[in-house]
Amino acid sequence: MNVPKRVLPTIVFAQFAGTSLWFAGNAILKELQLEWQLPKDALATVTSSVQLGFIFGTFTFALLCVADRFKPSWVFLFCALVGSALNVSLIFLPPTYFVLLSARFLTGIFIAGIYPVGMKIASDWFEGKLGKALGYLVGALVLGSAFPHLLNYTGSSLSWKFVLIGTSILAILGGLAMVVFVGEGPHRRKGAKFNPDKIFEVFKVREFRSAAFGYFGHMWELYTFWAFLPVLLVYYNETHNTNLSASLYTFIIMAIGAFGCILGGFISVKKGSAKVAFMFLLISGILCLLSPLIFNLNEIAFIVILLVWGFAVIGDSAQFSSLTAQTAPKESVGTAITIVVSIGFLLTIPSIQLLGYLATVIDTKWLMFSLFVGPLFGLINTWKLVKKNISKA
Repeated sequence: MNVPKRVLPTIVFAQFAGTSLWFAGNAILKELQLEWQLPKDALATVTSSVQLGFIFGTFTFALLCVADRFKPSWVFLFCALVGSALNVSLIFLPPTYFVLLSARFLTGIFIAGIYPVGMKIASDWFEGKLGKALGYLVGALVLGSAFPHLLNYTGSSLSWKFVLIGTSILAILGGLAMVVFVGEGPHRRKGAKFNPDKIFEVFKVREFRSAAFGYFGHMWELYTFWAFLPVLLVYYNETHNTNLSASLYTFIIMAIGAFGCILGGFISVKKGSAKVAFMFLLISGILCLLSPLIFNLNEIAFIVILLVWGFAVIGDSAQFSSLTAQTAPKESVGTAITIVVSIGFLLTIPSIQLLGYLATVIDTKWLMFSLFVGPLFGLINTWKLVKKNISKA
């Protein structure tokens, strides 16, 4: 069956639109800190609240087999509607820290019905050819996560409410597009269900363990890097008397990662996912080590280095997803993918909280240096898969 040309662009748009809810709270946090009198360390806690909600949502959706029992496109729309309502609810609810954290946690739960479900919809349409689409889909996540920062920049003369309203409207449009223009794919069938009894069993497979551990190292760095980008830019302005827009450059540095995802997908066709994931992780790991030095560079060089980092830090994500799916036991794919994604996002919480604490006790230029443990752990395990591919060749 020939897939209609509208399907992939629509899925990509819907993923971009839905995941714009993810960093909406981060994009307006500076304004909220002033208006709502939030604590100075709110960045780490607010980011972790969304991550924790996403983890809880992922497990809940898996245990209830939501995407199998109901039409995935309608699940996507429902979650986009509820997530948008929770996102914009901050405009109407009492301006307290507890309300902010609760709303972000609940929003994260319903993002779990957007990003993973969108990937399932893509697999229902592109069975056997998902690898080519995966780079675009993860790229859409990157653009969606970055987009609130662009909205905050373009609407800087307006209220922070502009960002919440804009991302909520966008997410709703994405959900509607998924139902109207995509629907259910021809390869839709019941997937492998989440089975808690298989959680420890899947990690006995050596190749799967290496792929999962590589992904864990990648996740330790990724979301913490994204969350603290504005902090790095503000610090550079303060120490160099420059006027870089934190919102604009955070968007650009995050968004360029979409091109890394797409390019990584194309290169993996010839070089294999393991080699591509290793090279991207190596680049971002080296930049972690060199990060204290980049603050000595001039303005242009500083931004160029961050652009390279933003390109590399997410470019391996789709490849780790591919490696996880390839090496997982076929009878336990649902369980394997669910547990790896959940652990990966769970690891972002201590990473973000660690940097939130370190930001209060060490100079900002050393923050990213402390992230190197993630890429190092990931590289050690990914290299095992690279060697296996070389031996096969």
